[in-house]
Amino acid sequence: MKKVVRWTLLLYAVYALFFAFYLFSWADVSIPSEYKGTSADPAMFLTKRELLLSEQFSQIKNFLFFLSIPYEWVIYLLVLVFGLSAKFQQWAEQTTKWRFVQTSIYLFCLSLLATVLTFPLSYAGYYFSKAYHISTQTFSSWMRDEIIDFWVNYAIMIVIVYVLYTLMRKYEKRWWVYAWLLSIPFTIFLTFIQPIVIDPLYNDFYPLKNKQLEDKILELAKEANIPANHVFEVDMSEKTNALNAYVTGIGGNSRIVLWDTTLQQLGEDEILFIMAHEMAHYVMKHIYWGVGGYIVLTLIGLYITNHWMKRIIARWGDWLHIRKLNEMSSLPLFLLLISLLSFAVSPAMNAASRYEEHAADRYAIELTENKEAAVSTFQELTRSSLSQVHPPYLVKLFRYSHPTILERIIFLERYE
Repeated sequence: MKKVVRWTLLLYAVYALFFAFYLFSWADVSIPSEYKGTSADPAMFLTKRELLLSEQFSQIKNFLFFLSIPYEWVIYLLVLVFGLSAKFQQWAEQTTKWRFVQTSIYLFCLSLLATVLTFPLSYAGYYFSKAYHISTQTFSSWMRDEIIDFWVNYAIMIVIVYVLYTLMRKYEKRWWVYAWLLSIPFTIFLTFIQPIVIDPLYNDFYPLKNKQLEDKILELAKEANIPANHVFEVDMSEKTNALNAYVTGIGGNSRIVLWDTTLQQLGEDEILFIMAHEMAHYVMKHIYWGVGGYIVLTLIGLYITNHWMKRIIARWGDWLHIRKLNEMSSLPLFLLLISLLSFAVSPAMNAASRYEEHAADRYAIELTENKEAAVSTFQELTRSSLSQVHPPYLVKLFRYSHPTILERIIFLERYE
């Protein structure tokens, strides 16, 4: 056990040092010489102070991201090695004979421990966002969102884990197939209820107040053959200075949403370009493709997880304190493997998302025919979020679900 702990912490330290040197020293984020002096060069639309702050904030933000993912793996592994997972299961079984309540007790212990241990990194993310004036949220408001996050995730996980381990006990060999089949309607249901049940827990949504602008947006929607009656705005200025707009939900629950910061900081033509971009996701059915891709990956992930869990438990079950796959104490191992697989597949998922976002940019410029507004939109997005125009390769690979600002502006400048 001491060897496992020692090697785990050593590998994590080496990993952290690598990304510290990579992000703060080695990575070249300078603009290629052929693009210097163009509208894609941040020196042309950011002040020297903004340039410095964007580099500093991006480095810190990216470093925290790369620290947080394997940090979760370390937590799950140590929870197993120190026998905490088995202890949580024992407490739950001693408290009640009802499996659903046992699941609730076990999951609360595990979730609370993970939340406490990851809190320093979460707080660091909030602290630096506040320090660089990206976040405008008070600490109490931020903590409120964190608490809501905990209980929403806890409620969803109780259902998932209870069903998952019931299937494991009943169908030892094929549990993963039945789990995948049940995940399909569950995924669609969550996607459907998110805009009307989950999102309003965090922010206030209401129809766009500027009716003149709404009429112009709805006119764009009419040109795109989108049956839209309302555009929603959400009160985000109490939490952030960043800009955003998005499409969420499916079917009749689909919503096009604008942050109020976007309305406050961008001009009308720029807002129309953003709306055209979001309409493209609806027209091209990107939400449906995303749900479909997630369902396929879930099948593959559950199959691999089942195979790996059986092999790991057979070989190292004793020092992980796991006797059987269908025992609740194996949950940290399940979460560890799912997280590893998700991280491994994220470059491919991000590449697919960047393709969709590029297609949406093309659609938006064809619909609005306003190149200047499109370029200035991306320049303002860079300024408001202090993001890098040309991020390091590994950051783009693992973090960027959108093309880089450099790629987006160069595409617009070359577009005819």
